[in-house]
Amino acid sequence: MAFFCYHRDRPDSIALRSELLEEHWSYMDRYAALMIARGPTFAADGTTPTGSVHILDLPDPAAARAFAFDEPNYQAGVYRDVLLRRWRNLLERTMWDFPGGRTGGNRYLVLGLGAGHAAEADVPPDRPDLIAYGPLLSDDGATWLGTAALVRAADPDEARGVLTPDRYAGIEVHDWAFGGRPS
Repeated sequence: MAFFCYHRDRPDSIALRSELLEEHWSYMDRYAALMIARGPTFAADGTTPTGSVHILDLPDPAAARAFAFDEPNYQAGVYRDVLLRRWRNLLERTMWDFPGGRTGGNRYLVLGLGAGHAAEADVPPDRPDLIAYGPLLSDDGATWLGTAALVRAADPDEARGVLTPDRYAGIEVHDWAFGGRPS
């Protein structure tokens, strides 16, 4: 089963994040074969990290919690909080299968936090720039809690448009980049 994990950075944690970079990469290397998507989010300046997204297949919620909370940056205090939810891979592919490739265009994480009845249960039509897309679910997969998407778009407003605004309590848009250990 797939899980969406978004670690959000604590303010002023860039130096600690840099210090732990190799530990982070080594930890993530253990999960590389299970990754659907991964990568950092950034502030509006495009260079200051604000978080880290990982979408991966794990056996159960306990394994997902272990992944999220054993991560070296989390253990050291780089992250202020973690959003961890079951996730359904509606595109049935990984980010590495995205036809648009790893570069070119702006990339965003779009999070729609649930408000009532499930929204966006299907992949939006005519959206070839979706990199990853699916609902955020409760641990048992029975309750819809929101939607998470990774998308290539011209700007944050276009990225936000992948979700229907009145179906969510709130929508967040974060600059995002393809992740993975540099080769």
